[in-house]
Amino acid sequence: MNSNFFDKLETRSSDERDSDNLIKLKKLINKAKENKIHKNRLNESVQSLSDLKNIEILKKSDLTQRQIEKPPFGDLNLKPFNNFAHIYRSPGPIYDLDGHKENWWRFARALYAANFKTGDIVQNCFSYHFTPAGLMFEEAARILKCTVFPAGGENSDAQIEVMSQLKTTSYVGVPDFLRILLEKAEEKKIDLPYLKKAMFSGGPLFPNVADFFKSKNINFFQCYGTADLGLIAYEAAENDGMVIDEDIILEIVTPGTGDPVPEGEVGEVVVTVLDNFELPMIRFATGDLSSFLNETSVTGRTNKRIKGWQGRADQTTKVRGMFVQPSQVNLILKNCFKLNVKSRLIVNRENDRDNLHLKVESDLFRSEEKINLEKKIVEEMKNIFNLRGSSELVEPKSLPNDGKIIDDIRDFGDKQ
Repeated sequence: MNSNFFDKLETRSSDERDSDNLIKLKKLINKAKENKIHKNRLNESVQSLSDLKNIEILKKSDLTQRQIEKPPFGDLNLKPFNNFAHIYRSPGPIYDLDGHKENWWRFARALYAANFKTGDIVQNCFSYHFTPAGLMFEEAARILKCTVFPAGGENSDAQIEVMSQLKTTSYVGVPDFLRILLEKAEEKKIDLPYLKKAMFSGGPLFPNVADFFKSKNINFFQCYGTADLGLIAYEAAENDGMVIDEDIILEIVTPGTGDPVPEGEVGEVVVTVLDNFELPMIRFATGDLSSFLNETSVTGRTNKRIKGWQGRADQTTKVRGMFVQPSQVNLILKNCFKLNVKSRLIVNRENDRDNLHLKVESDLFRSEEKINLEKKIVEEMKNIFNLRGSSELVEPKSLPNDGKIIDDIRDFGDKQ
């Protein structure tokens, strides 16, 4: 590491990067073929990076289904799962893992670009419970020799007290929670003069929230990653897009086909992680939409960049750092109703807070059972989404007939 870059990989020429990536890709594919399931999918010869597009994409729905049939990892793991460092279970449900290699999730690169460094006190407000987000950033901060307070995403009063007493310099978490903490600190007349840096992930940064942080003189960056893949891309300068991580190959394809879109057009993000030999992720379709940027980064980093998150290829959305999927809505209904019912999950934003409201068509919408059934639905929402929400029984045939299960009506601004 030097003063500008995490390592020399960030300033390679395009030819050098492509050559290195092809060597790593061939090694990964050869190793993955030791598993018969991967071998059946990786039957196309890869002699150049352009050949990668001939391999069938791996959809998250396929991965989830395999895990249901053969828990915990659908027999896709190359090593016995008792050899992993950690095993996680995210809503879906879906199992994820990490290995013993340092910087396994690769987020240290993102924190370094955001100027996290030795001497920083980092308040890590991602969850350490069941899901990997907390440990992803814990590992990254420790690699940079920061001091970490493992805060999680609750107990706002105690968090403010910790920030004040520890003189926290840096925040890691979703944007909305930091705003809650700062507003509450202001109400309590608690000054937080040392808090100057933030790394956001796991949820959208709305324009008005970004303006709020600027008014507080907080230098904030965003990064993009998932529990399946680790770091995908990260901001290194304001209004400069997101630089792609050096240990992946990122493609932008037409959703559902795997075919690359023309340069600059919006498509689905498909990722191959080049150094995951525990459970190979080769052409994994994220379901997220983005597009490549053509201009050279102002930071001197030479890898390709993407615009950032530009929506979903399916109806999945992200609320308070958690994915919310149509299959989860269907599971809630299955647990609450004996017959198939029509529903619509509305995701909106009021007073700078994300809200979930599940409307369900039912003949009981005027009955005495209505209140108890709505309470049961709310309980199931909390259990399955790991999020609080509200529910409402509505008259049959009153919901729009447009095929939508999830209707996300939040205004994302420029969808950065």
